[in-house]
Amino acid sequence: MFEDIPVEVGVVHEGERIRRKDMHVEFGGPDVKEKFELVRVQPPEKIDDGKIQILGPDISELKEGGSYPLGILIEVSGLKLEEAIEGVLERRIHEFSNYLQGVMHLNQRYDIWIRISKKSFAKGLNSFTFIGKVLLILYKNELPIIEKMQITFITDATKVEELYLEARKIYDARDARARGLTDEDVNTFYGCALCQSFAPSHICIITPQRYANCGAISWFDGKAAASIDPKGPIFPIEKGECLDGVRGEFTGVNESAMKRSLGDVSQVYLYSAFGHPHTSCGCFEGIAFYIPEVEGFGIVHRRFQGLTVNGLPFSTMADSTAGGRQVEGFHGISLEYMRSSRFLQADGGYRAVVWMPYEIKEQMKEFIPTDLFDKIATEKDVSSLDTLKNFLLEKKHPVVERWKEEKVPVPATETGIQVFTTREVPFTQGGIRIILKNARITAEKVILQPLRPQKPGKGERHD
Repeated sequence: MFEDIPVEVGVVHEGERIRRKDMHVEFGGPDVKEKFELVRVQPPEKIDDGKIQILGPDISELKEGGSYPLGILIEVSGLKLEEAIEGVLERRIHEFSNYLQGVMHLNQRYDIWIRISKKSFAKGLNSFTFIGKVLLILYKNELPIIEKMQITFITDATKVEELYLEARKIYDARDARARGLTDEDVNTFYGCALCQSFAPSHICIITPQRYANCGAISWFDGKAAASIDPKGPIFPIEKGECLDGVRGEFTGVNESAMKRSLGDVSQVYLYSAFGHPHTSCGCFEGIAFYIPEVEGFGIVHRRFQGLTVNGLPFSTMADSTAGGRQVEGFHGISLEYMRSSRFLQADGGYRAVVWMPYEIKEQMKEFIPTDLFDKIATEKDVSSLDTLKNFLLEKKHPVVERWKEEKVPVPATETGIQVFTTREVPFTQGGIRIILKNARITAEKVILQPLRPQKPGKGERHD
């Protein structure tokens, strides 16, 4: 089937990580502003079946070690195809691209990041034509409803920029169509295992009010995907009994998580970053992170290049969030979830959000309560936790009321330096879950050691 492809092709290569030192070139990623992948359903007469075209320089014509813009446009036709399933077909680019030995595909939509390894380039993987051939074969074999298909790879920067703007409008229109239905309106949620090769214990739970973390799959997309490919990576989950309507805990979700994670995850809260938060792979669009010093949440998205208010870049927090783990206070999210009334519902929603990048704040302006909008800081307002505290006090943000709560008195016999205070510290010991309320942690001595990290090479901070 893949005789003329110079590298191996198969599921065994899913989850392969290619570090910067091992890559020949990369496309998209944090250093490239415009990149996208898009699937469009077209009338059959507009499709030249099997055609692969490259607009701009091919892989072999690019300088080794560089980062380049990329657009992937896949056009399909078929009697059973309709516009409503474009997002479903689009997400499979991630899965099928990762079948190629020496190709790493991460993320989705306008956040794609693709690397080609030096070893695979040396074997002859020097053209998008090979990647296109693999995609054509896999799509048609896995999804027989596709009757005709053509693929265009765009590396010309001007053309990528032009089509990128068009793609963003299409994504936004899809998302808008999916709003309105609530989690109470349905008996079935959907699970997505597309990223399990990178995070074995992770399954995205997709509900009407909680998009997949990647931002690419809505509940309607999940329903369509399970219908056209019943044995595929997206599957139905009977939500079962609602155990906690505030945190979003359902018996069916717990049972599915237990089964699919092989016992690693037994409980999932869909609307909270604490207790048993939804797991994360690595394709999430953003991260909600708890800031104990102000008892509120910050939000950061993948495109934010600076340091967040707690002094950490997105890449560092992504390492703490990803991997299919349930990490309290670090919550991988889609940006569409920020438009949902269920957004961090159990933790206070937007009343608990204290910081986010200016770009996201403006993007979510319509969905942030009017009385809270000016009370949420951005990188233009504050640059540290101290300035954030002052900002929140000045703006009278709702979290400030929590600071006025009575503190736990320190016993007279206790000596030490206070190093950490928070309302709740959860941990597990000997198979028992322990939660310390209104905790104050002290130490006999605090040692400050200045760090002098070496300045990273371009892009190394992302690995």
